[in-house]
Amino acid sequence: MAIVIALFISGWVAAALIGSQAYFRGEQSKPIHERNWNSIGFERLARLATGRSTNYQERQPAYGMDAAAVVQMAGDR
Repeated sequence: MAIVIALFISGWVAAALIGSQAYFRGEQSKPIHERNWNSIGFERLARLATGRSTNYQERQPAYGMDAAAVVQMAGDR
């Protein structure tokens, strides 16, 4: 029974780590919520999970209220 519990826990930890990598690294093109856009804590967490900082040139704001940021980003390219 202890082996089954250990396998369950290690599988859960592995899934959590893979999910974190996917969110912070592989999902760079996905929308980012406004509360995380300029969040120092979000940036620290991204660096901790992936070993690199968030590329805000690839990230998109999540909501229409961020439309000004989208226009500004489009003009920067």
